[in-house]
Amino acid sequence: MQTNGSRSRIVRCNALKIAVYAGGALTCMLLMAIIGYIFYRGVPFVTAEFLTTQSSYVHDTIGILPNILNTLYIVLVAMVIAVPLGVCAAVYLNEYATNHRFTRLVGFAVETLTGIPSVIFGLVGMLFFIQFIGFQAGVLAGGLTLVVMVLPTIISNTLESLKTVPYAYREGALALGSGKWHMVRTVVIPNAIDGIVTGCILAIGRIVGESAALLYTAGFGLILNSFMTALQSSSATLTVALYVYATERGELNVAFGIATILMALTLTLNITASLSAAKLGERGNRS
Repeated sequence: MQTNGSRSRIVRCNALKIAVYAGGALTCMLLMAIIGYIFYRGVPFVTAEFLTTQSSYVHDTIGILPNILNTLYIVLVAMVIAVPLGVCAAVYLNEYATNHRFTRLVGFAVETLTGIPSVIFGLVGMLFFIQFIGFQAGVLAGGLTLVVMVLPTIISNTLESLKTVPYAYREGALALGSGKWHMVRTVVIPNAIDGIVTGCILAIGRIVGESAALLYTAGFGLILNSFMTALQSSSATLTVALYVYATERGELNVAFGIATILMALTLTLNITASLSAAKLGERGNRS
């Protein structure tokens, strides 16, 4: 027979299970509601002309091709610098660093950078890259600011992935005559590639969705520029353009159209990160 204590435990367990399922369902419902409303408002305004032209006061048309290209430019500049720095920093911390005090200091710095609001990154980036160094507001200043923002993401994911590689792999490679760097390059990094790729994709997602930092460093320009011109001229990304059209121009339909594109990009990047991590993890397990 069940005692009163066992009955109360069963009731509490069932209540907790219901609360967990309810919280999960509520989260999914909120996500679907946000995505559905954005797509409902934005999809009718996403046309070929909207995506492939620039805004024109003469013809009274609105196009976001410059903003799409500026977003790609920002991603390119930031990732070309952040990926080598982040991966090399993580490899050094996990494979070479012997000073534990220094390692803890770097770990504390990475965690602190993760928690700093992006608007502060933008303010510091404007003061340092634009006012102190002398860059113009544009893709270069914005990209360098975002390098500092996404470094913690790349370092953290790479570190966690490197720690999952069994030490037996390292010992086996060294026992066969490999040097330290050869072992890291041919054994450790290939087996940790899933976390590295995941960190890079998540970093791209943060860059694509960033606006506060770029308001100070990249500018509000909506004109179509080449890559070299955009480096040193005001260039609004998709998120900055959304802010401009929604708050300064009152073009809410255009803002929802841009939001639809951003939402689709975000979903694509997150799904890609999950699939890439799973596929690369399976490949690493087979090897």
